Amino acid sequence: MSTETKKETRESWKTPTVMGSLAAVVLVFFGILGKPETVSFELTGVRETVQLPNIDVASNILGIASGILLLAMAGFAALQVARNVRSSIWLSVVFGAIALVALLGWLAGGAVVPVAFILGSALVLAVPIILGAMAGVMSERVGVVNIAIEGQLLTGAFMASVVSTLTGNQIIGIISAMITAALFSAVLAVFAIRFLAQQIIVGVVLNVLAIGITNFLYQQWVTEDESATNSPGTLPIIHIPFLGDIPIIGPVLFQNRITVWLAIAIVIVLWFVLFKTKLGLRARAVGENPLAADTVGINVGRTRFWWVTLGGLLAGLGGAALTIGSSGSFGREMSGGLGFIALAVVILGRWHPGYATAAALLFGFSIILRIWANQVSPGIPTNFITMVPYIVTIIAVVGFVGRSRPPAADGIPYVKG
Repeated sequence: MSTETKKETRESWKTPTVMGSLAAVVLVFFGILGKPETVSFELTGVRETVQLPNIDVASNILGIASGILLLAMAGFAALQVARNVRSSIWLSVVFGAIALVALLGWLAGGAVVPVAFILGSALVLAVPIILGAMAGVMSERVGVVNIAIEGQLLTGAFMASVVSTLTGNQIIGIISAMITAALFSAVLAVFAIRFLAQQIIVGVVLNVLAIGITNFLYQQWVTEDESATNSPGTLPIIHIPFLGDIPIIGPVLFQNRITVWLAIAIVIVLWFVLFKTKLGLRARAVGENPLAADTVGINVGRTRFWWVTLGGLLAGLGGAALTIGSSGSFGREMSGGLGFIALAVVILGRWHPGYATAAALLFGFSIILRIWANQVSPGIPTNFITMVPYIVTIIAVVGFVGRSRPPAADGIPYVKG
């Protein structure tokens, strides 16, 4: 066996190793040493038409049961590696979901867990990450590393808030956010494709530029009269009759803002285009073997430019989701690293729209967990809870990626011979 093959096999044990370690933590700290108090999982809110009974369980019993189940999943992952079978990304996603349920039970010992509220909030908070990840998938599938997602989210958030306030029209604000982020992304594409610049360096510079421009405009202009420049409000919540009354699923999926539905639709459309159309086949060919693609008549430079630029449109919509889709106004550096989490989601999702979305939802869950935990467990240090999304990012990318392989030409400039 070659050194490279041995290294690949050894690295593939990362997933079961990390799974086993986390399962042991859940079993010991959330279960054996956990709280005996009862935690109540509230499946429906008081305003829902159809009411479901709460699920009551002792916090430590939940931890023990979850820990045993997680250990079994870690054992299954180890068995897959021993058989040299690639583990499904869904195994990692389900593992993370169970671990987070155990964490909820540990945090809320003696309290109530509002399931529908947490799931709905997780989806809303995951929308910018999902759309940023879709921008990353589009860029990297054609061979361009898009480190500038953070800057695209930030400029999109700024434009959506300011333009919506100035025009009094949130749709115009969304369009302006998407166009601005697309132009931002086009700059990356031009430098990467035309001038063969180092893509990571260009992306970092664009992120710094976005932070500088938005901070300057925010301090020198927006703060002078926020009511006239930075008060766009939020998009209305649309309730779909009948579907919105379905327990749990209804409030999460069918009582939401249009940005959430657009994000879901974009994921489905992007998956279809990438894997079910000739256009997607050409894009993937450019990302895997640009020379072969060029040989059969595909314009590599043009394909990369448009996929990277259109990816910026999606990141701009993600930025709009931060302001008029959630908070209602722009704040300094409000993207807060979500662009980098989106990059982690792209890797964790193996450059696949569906898998990346599942991973993004996991991170959205970790963000709402940080907010909710401050209310039910005030004794836990705030700084520790703030670190939760980034700890999840590190664990997920290092431990659950396994033998994930990016597109072969990702980050490699193409020079036509």
